[in-house]
Amino acid sequence: MSTATMTSAAERQVVAFRLANETYAIDISYIHEIIRMKEITFVPRAPHYMRGVINLRGRIVPVMDLSARLGLPTHEETSQSRIIVVEVGGESIGMIVDAVSEVLRLPEDQIEPPTQMAGTESADYISGLGKVNDQLVLLLDVEKVVGNV
Repeated sequence: MSTATMTSAAERQVVAFRLANETYAIDISYIHEIIRMKEITFVPRAPHYMRGVINLRGRIVPVMDLSARLGLPTHEETSQSRIIVVEVGGESIGMIVDAVSEVLRLPEDQIEPPTQMAGTESADYISGLGKVNDQLVLLLDVEKVVGNV
């Protein structure tokens, strides 16, 4: 096995984004695309965190406010706000975030389990804590976040 292959196997590629003044990340394999905010059609009687649906090139995609889903304070949308469209189990769902920052390569040895966060509202949705320089990145378990939506 080459050194390049061993290195890539020992790291995780994620897309980092801001949410309620913290940095979160999603494994890049779940991301279908990242789009600017667009008009969202309200759906009556949807859960409080579901903002509605969008028409994405002829496909109807449900959109959630990720801050509300995680029990975080919600913010007004800005020019930096984005919808991250993820694919889970063959289904697409959009997640509104405050801003998308970058693609990161996190070495597996820089990812800690989320056990230190037990008891917090969003702990069930966190799969790990990545350390990038002096900054912590909360890694989301996308399947749990979009489960039962």
